[in-house]
Amino acid sequence: MIDLRLARRAAGLSTAFPAPHFPSELGEDVVAFDSGFAAPQLLPDLVPYAIAALTEHREETLQYSATQGQPELRGWLAELMNRDGCMLTPENLLVVNGAKHGLELICRLLLDEGDAIVVTAPTYFTAIPIFRSFGVEFIEVGQDNDGILVDELETVLRTRAAEGAALPKLIYNVADFHNPTGATMSAERRRALVALATREGIVLVEDTPYRRVRFEGETPPSLKALDTSGHVIHVGTFSKLVAPGLRIGWVAADAAIIARLMQLKSDGGSSPLMQRILYEFGRSPAFEQHVDRVRIVYRERRDAMVAAIRAAFPDAVLHVPEGGYYVWLTLPAHVDGDVLAANAAAAGINLIAGSKFFSAGGAGSGNRVAPKNHVRLSYSYATPEQIDAGVARLAQVYRAMAAR
Repeated sequence: MIDLRLARRAAGLSTAFPAPHFPSELGEDVVAFDSGFAAPQLLPDLVPYAIAALTEHREETLQYSATQGQPELRGWLAELMNRDGCMLTPENLLVVNGAKHGLELICRLLLDEGDAIVVTAPTYFTAIPIFRSFGVEFIEVGQDNDGILVDELETVLRTRAAEGAALPKLIYNVADFHNPTGATMSAERRRALVALATREGIVLVEDTPYRRVRFEGETPPSLKALDTSGHVIHVGTFSKLVAPGLRIGWVAADAAIIARLMQLKSDGGSSPLMQRILYEFGRSPAFEQHVDRVRIVYRERRDAMVAAIRAAFPDAVLHVPEGGYYVWLTLPAHVDGDVLAANAAAAGINLIAGSKFFSAGGAGSGNRVAPKNHVRLSYSYATPEQIDAGVARLAQVYRAMAAR
């Protein structure tokens, strides 16, 4: 192998290619419970909007895009968020290539090597390597079915101050249908978290890919809607609501933050073609009809997943999410979710071991060890029939492990 003098952030990266993962790479007999792929039946017909984008708006859509994003799309995004209780203008919006792009830009804006950040235990597993690449110290804070434990976080901050340690640069939180647990943060807990972040001068990053994928229950205010000081940076995406292949997301923040993020965005502008297609679709009657269908279909799949798991895994603890894409299983303490996930993959059922959702065990995590008795399953891609068959096959794997 060629001898490269790698940057510190790259020195520990694996040289192995990942195993086949995307549905197009998998055999027909594999049941995909792992990642949040969209249901194929819900991918919208965007052809009419693409035709308009490539004819009426050709000069716009085939040129470079404005770095901040297409003005009409930003206006529509501001309108959507203002209906949700925010007070934004198009100047408060930056269009990005999906939520993770926005998250990486925020890290570039805020983080230096050695800075501390707060994450929940567990947290969104794809965010962990993004944060880790910036050389951060992870502070894990517990959560329950009402979201992050704000009292515990306050105690942690007080202890760090007493010890002379620097406050964390940011708090990262998925408040709506948390990935991976499915929990939704209560309105009371949200107000307390925003107040704490504001009081301590810590940026609160709100990642909200699932907010409109709600099946039941009351919708609490977004963290951004509760923000009166500019400490909340909101990250959104259309990957879970419309189609992940569009690669269109956004960041909502104070205009001065947006201006700085724009200078860190080196992609020549997010695809103007995709932006125009999404804008034309979003302002059409078809958009709300699509959102209604998304809620109906994913609720049916959630119900199928919950019923199948309750029947097949009576010793597992399961929180029923009010929306989103995932269920989180807590298995008996002696069960190794890593082994279960590996054995399940060998049997043609792809799921994700719960240990991957904890920052413990890697750089910046101290001596903490990730718990092993969890797994996450997604119900978004598989049909109800595939869910029933896949959970039954997973139960066979589980029982075989127990017998050994």
